[in-house]
Amino acid sequence: MVVALNPQIEEHDGPYQTALAQYDRASRYVNIREDLIEYMRYPRREFSVNFPVRRDNGTIEMFTGYRVHHSTALGPSKGGLRYSLAVTPDEVRALAMWMTWKCALVNLPYGGAKGGVVVDPHALTQSELERLTRRYASELVPLISPHSDIPAPDMGTNSQVMAWMMDTYSMTMGYSVPAIVTGKPRHIGGSEGRTQATGRGVIICMVSALEDHNITNPTDVSIVIQGFGNVGSNAALYAHNLGYRVVAVSDVTGGLYNANGLDIPDLMDYTQVNGGTIEGYPHGDYVTNAELLTLDCDVLIPAAMEGQITRNNARDIRAKFVIEGANGPTTPDADDILNDRGIYVVPDILANAGGVIVSYFEWVQDLQAFFWNEDEIFAQLERILKRAYDETSATAKEHRIDMRTAAQVKAIKRVSDAIITRGVYP
Repeated sequence: MVVALNPQIEEHDGPYQTALAQYDRASRYVNIREDLIEYMRYPRREFSVNFPVRRDNGTIEMFTGYRVHHSTALGPSKGGLRYSLAVTPDEVRALAMWMTWKCALVNLPYGGAKGGVVVDPHALTQSELERLTRRYASELVPLISPHSDIPAPDMGTNSQVMAWMMDTYSMTMGYSVPAIVTGKPRHIGGSEGRTQATGRGVIICMVSALEDHNITNPTDVSIVIQGFGNVGSNAALYAHNLGYRVVAVSDVTGGLYNANGLDIPDLMDYTQVNGGTIEGYPHGDYVTNAELLTLDCDVLIPAAMEGQITRNNARDIRAKFVIEGANGPTTPDADDILNDRGIYVVPDILANAGGVIVSYFEWVQDLQAFFWNEDEIFAQLERILKRAYDETSATAKEHRIDMRTAAQVKAIKRVSDAIITRGVYP
């Protein structure tokens, strides 16, 4: 039985409030001083910049960008860059904090960072996107380096954006620095397996959770995935290849449901010729994104945006397992409801850590100029994630707490141990 943590907690206003609420819940199970608990609530540094970009028609438009370093106690900070109109300082702070716990949980020598630009990347031409990226990268040069902060792609960015950032930094330094970013194309220092890493990691954690509950036959398990971008589509494909039934998926256009299981390779081929969306795919019934979350299934994988499972719909979730592919998809009060209902949640900082793990592999390969094949990448990814799952599950059982709190307990303890050992300067 899981101990109820805070039944009266109210819905929070934003992702950073959610991140702090989760932290406060977990920190009570870590035997460290109150001043250290307070210390880890704060980002180490926050950077904001307003910069001009010349549009193709010759006009100048101003854009705002952010980069937040939450912690560097365990090593250089690591985290993605978002291009989205929804980017806010609040969101970036939360994502940086979650990255700290994610890296610590899977025992990587990184702290957490996050960044972004307030922009709709689809509203820019390719040349405008390149100019925006290069100008933003030049503003970040004082903050980033292979030994201080290593950006990566996230929502609205991709390997090409990382290539432009790497080139901008390298031109500034006067020599090529492939280790400055991860998520690059392979032919300029990127890693095998990086594209599939987050989605594949979600399914590795799902399989661990199912086996933890003595569920070992893939054909008995139905899966619903919210989001069919890089994370959701690769999770769906890997689950399909392992023999699981992916009965529903969705993107911004809505969802598709087929009780017998969707043909994921065929659906991915369809999106390639249909503007990247699943809209109009003929071999499934249409459902809304809201309906998709409450479909009858064994496993629900929210792999879209944060704040999708809330107190307003948590009582309607019919899945037995929730495996979080997105960052912060479940609010704290929704966690209480899911826990009370016996729904097993594998939290984001564990379930979607595959991306940062393979980013770490890419960084190591770039620093050594020695590269691994895909089989080696995936074997090491599975080893790290299975160990992290087992450690989190053991902590949850020891303290009789839910998996999210257990994951943060492990992570907070590792960061606090590093701070205590290093001391506080000066």
